[in-house]
Amino acid sequence: MPMPAFEEYEPAGDCPCRGCAQRRRTLARARAIPLRDGGHPAARGARRALVLATAAGVVLGGGTGAAVAVTTPGPGGTVSLDDPGSPQGGRAPLHGGKQGAPAKPAGLPGAPSAVKRTDRSTIINRAKLWLDAQVPYSMEQYWSDGYRQDCSGFVSMAWNLGTNEWTGSLDKFATRITKDELLPGDMLLFHNPADPNKGSHVVLFGGWVDESRTYYTAYEQTRPTTRRQATPYGYWNNATKYIPYRFNGVAGGVVPEKPVPDPPAPGGTPVVSPTYPGASKFGPGANNAYVTQLGRMLTERGGSRFYPQGIGPLWTDSDRQATQAFQRAQGWTGADADGIPGAETWRMLAQHQGKDIPPTTGGAPGPAGRPAFPGASVFRPGVSHPSITALGRQLVKKGFGKYYTSGPGPRWGESDRRNVEAFQRAQGWRGAEADGYPGPETWRRLFA
Repeated sequence: MPMPAFEEYEPAGDCPCRGCAQRRRTLARARAIPLRDGGHPAARGARRALVLATAAGVVLGGGTGAAVAVTTPGPGGTVSLDDPGSPQGGRAPLHGGKQGAPAKPAGLPGAPSAVKRTDRSTIINRAKLWLDAQVPYSMEQYWSDGYRQDCSGFVSMAWNLGTNEWTGSLDKFATRITKDELLPGDMLLFHNPADPNKGSHVVLFGGWVDESRTYYTAYEQTRPTTRRQATPYGYWNNATKYIPYRFNGVAGGVVPEKPVPDPPAPGGTPVVSPTYPGASKFGPGANNAYVTQLGRMLTERGGSRFYPQGIGPLWTDSDRQATQAFQRAQGWTGADADGIPGAETWRMLAQHQGKDIPPTTGGAPGPAGRPAFPGASVFRPGVSHPSITALGRQLVKKGFGKYYTSGPGPRWGESDRRNVEAFQRAQGWRGAEADGYPGPETWRRLFA
């Protein structure tokens, strides 16, 4: 069955280098220029000329798209990840004065019946203007574009509303949708009418992070500065009160990367297209559905031990090691076994050809000369696997085999768990870190 792409939406021309970031800022600001003089044709023509000139500068400057991984930075300053810490100001017009000057008096009419049209690429790029600038959070100050530097001002800016809204009015510019309908540029809104400054918050949805749709990329304005990070759905706290909305001015949806079908069962008829997606889809920084598909094909060919944390769209060293193991299984060496899938590697995986990745029977060496960690699922009651025998022998060798009355053997049992627990406690671990079930770090230390 087709597999959806779970990745943060990255508009075209989103190269993170300084030059491309500057061109992106210029382009977004050109798009944000309001029509003045009552929409006079000369004003419209000047604005259109500026946009076209800016776009031409991007093309001639050689701006190209680049994959940017979803980042999950830790909290900045004293802000806790589970607390937006973001009281907000009320409705107010755009602030036309100097950055940081007092706000003009509020007193605006209701939300307009017509809103400015935009697209999702522009919404995300506008959000990244503040992310690039690391705009400081404030409910009293205004950024140089005229928008208030709080959570609702941030969404007002990204949607180019032309006014500073608050969580009690943003829904007037949008239509409520379901979780399954969320697309980049939509918002997740929590408004607490009893006390708007206690808990009320709003974030921009940037795309799903995982296949289970439990985490998404949130763009938000909070203390100390604008941030982007993987966030549990709907938020760190008050999760059930965050409601998804779609801006009424957004044009169309997002065309995701063409999904890649699941791999065939061993010995079955191949259902995966042998068409190689290109080297740019793999390697450090890659985050797309093809990385997930690669992981699935590699696990089908004996590479599950390289994925103790599971497979996903973000390229990791697990993908490199598993790919390299498959390439070496074909007898390839040197640049032919560099861990980056080429056209031939992809074809053989997609069509289920070539040799499988050999198991770790007999302690086959993994990274740094150690047996590769086979994955946490191996060490569970009732499971039989050669790695359980290798684990037991190493425990005995290290002096942690007193609970074995026989063996060790390939079937996981309570004696294995108690010996592993004793080893973990000897490392100074307690609680869940010493539960008797080996993880990658227990494995590494045991075979060090």
